[in-house]
Amino acid sequence: MTTKPPTLTGGCQCGAVRYRLLKPPHKVSVCFCRMCQKAVGNYFGAFASSRIADVVWTRGRPSVFRSSEVAERGFCRECGTPLSFSYPGMGTLSLAVGSLDDPAAFPPTHAYGVEGRAPWLDAFCRLEGTRTEDDIPADELPAYRSRQHPDHD
Repeated sequence: MTTKPPTLTGGCQCGAVRYRLLKPPHKVSVCFCRMCQKAVGNYFGAFASSRIADVVWTRGRPSVFRSSEVAERGFCRECGTPLSFSYPGMGTLSLAVGSLDDPAAFPPTHAYGVEGRAPWLDAFCRLEGTRTEDDIPADELPAYRSRQHPDHD
């Protein structure tokens, strides 16, 4: 049995910005620093780093916010999805892992900004949980249909 290689495409929620990676990311990391927390609106940012030359924008291009004197963050101007992080001039672009069509294919191997990691994070993955459809009455499920772009082109 052969395993299918991970999908090397991604994009924003609305589909206005899409990209393709020519090669798998060379590093996948999470960052707990306060700047990344605010940029992604979450406890940490997760990024897949690639050479800029290996990222092809196939639909639209991200807008850019200069989050510090040394860093830029790309996002979709239409839907607000965080898409990238970079240090201009370094030749790399770190794509938001959640924007990849197959984010589970790229597990992180390093953590940055650990001073910002919440002390309860070790227990995070052990929380009891339910599937989305288990919490919504069956007659209300049609109203929850996703308007997001599908995870493929």
